[in-house]
Amino acid sequence: MQNIICPLCKSNKNRAYSKDKKRSFFKCLECELVFVPKEFFISEEAEKAEYDLHQNSPDDKHYRKFLSKIFDPLQKLLKKRSNGLDFGSGPGPTLSLMLTEIGHNMNIYDHFYANEQSVLEKQYDFITATEVIEHLHNPQQILDKLWSCLKKDGLLGIMTKNIPANQEDFSNWGYKRDLTHLCFYSPATFKWITAHWHYNIAYEEKDVIIFRKD
Repeated sequence: MQNIICPLCKSNKNRAYSKDKKRSFFKCLECELVFVPKEFFISEEAEKAEYDLHQNSPDDKHYRKFLSKIFDPLQKLLKKRSNGLDFGSGPGPTLSLMLTEIGHNMNIYDHFYANEQSVLEKQYDFITATEVIEHLHNPQQILDKLWSCLKKDGLLGIMTKNIPANQEDFSNWGYKRDLTHLCFYSPATFKWITAHWHYNIAYEEKDVIIFRKD
C-alpha cells in the first residue's frame, strides 16, 4: 500500500477501506480522507459527459433551496458588496447569481464550463465551492490555490456530503457510486484541514463548513 498516496495530505499511510464492483477505496491514516486511487479516475471526456447531464438551473426553485444550505449562513457572514468567486460553478451557475442578487460582485470558475485562469489570480473576500471538492484529483493543490486567492479574514465556503460514520454504511452509500466522486470527507478530515491551512471555522453544519482565513 506504500505506493498509494493520499491526495489531500500526501501521506503514504493508507489502508484499504471498501470495494465495490467498479472501484476500490482507501482511507488515509493521517487526515482520514477516504479516496479513490488514480487508476480508477475516468477520462475528462467521460467526466464532462456526466456533468452535461446535470439539469441545475437558476430557474429551478428546488436547486436554489438546495444551495440555501450554504447561501443562508454565508450571506449572514458577508459584508455588503463583497467580492466573491464561485469555484466549480458548473454548467448552470446559480449560487453566484443568488449572491449577485443580494449585492455581491461575483466571478465564476469551472474547469469545464468557465475555464478563465485570470480569475484565479485575483484576491477575494470570499470563495464558494459547492459539491466540488469530492471531484478533485488533487485537493491539496486546489485548496492551496484557493487559500492564496483569499484576502485576510476571507471566507471559504464548502458544501459536500459528509462520509457516513461507519464503514458498513459507506459500502451502501449512494454518493460514492458516482464515478466522478473521488474524495470523501469527514469532520475529522475538516479538522485536519483547519490545522494544516490555519483556518478558523466560522460556521459548521451538516455537509456545510465555512472557513475564515486568519
